[in-house]
Amino acid sequence: MRLVVARVGRAHGLRGEVTVELRTDSPAERFVPGARLYADALPASRQGSLVVATVRDHNGVLLLGFEGVGDRSAAEALRGTVLQADVPDESGEDEAWYDHQLVGLAVLDPAGEQLGEVVAVEHPPAQDLLVIRRPDGVRRWVPFVTALVPHVDPSAGHLVVVDPGGLIED
Repeated sequence: MRLVVARVGRAHGLRGEVTVELRTDSPAERFVPGARLYADALPASRQGSLVVATVRDHNGVLLLGFEGVGDRSAAEALRGTVLQADVPDESGEDEAWYDHQLVGLAVLDPAGEQLGEVVAVEHPPAQDLLVIRRPDGVRRWVPFVTALVPHVDPSAGHLVVVDPGGLIED
């Protein structure tokens, strides 16, 4: 399966490097020389994929160089490209889930009463947020932390949210 791991930012320097906005928790696994990344919007000559040639940190910004992208113009042409990587269906870690495993889960309170459904997962800088749609259609954002979401069971199709008051219910 393929998941989004980054979005290409602006070109950096003259040798074809680009900045990337990370969309993965494991950049050291995803961005190594020789790694193949995929994108829907690449020129036909690239056949929908890019091979990582160089990886380096520049003042906290990840810079990537790709095979066949040797100058600033070629790098700038990649700007905005969403990069995907092949990943296993399961994360392989306890207490770790991919977004697609969470979206669609029923949201229950600790007593088992349905509060809504997870319709999206957002990843702002501070912490991940579950976007929950209540039965009346109102959306609520719940921080995806153990204190508020103590139980997640994708195989059973639900997760539990502890609402301290005002988080999901008015």
